[in-house]
Amino acid sequence: MDKTQLIEIANTEMPFGKYKGRRLIDVPEEYLLWFARKDQFPAGKLGELMAVTLLIKSEGLSHLVQPLKK
Repeated sequence: MDKTQLIEIANTEMPFGKYKGRRLIDVPEEYLLWFARKDQFPAGKLGELMAVTLLIKSEGLSHLVQPLKK
């Protein structure tokens, strides 16, 4: 995890699904857990960012990403 990823998590919008249009950091942890349980994070950069977002949320560190929103 690096600063660039944190900035992307703060500013990348979810491109599909129930939370389409929400920034990744604002997507509920339960939704990300659903992907993790199914082992179906999307391929590529989005899936990687979603997995890191889940890690951040599960460790209670969301407040560190919030100030990076543009």
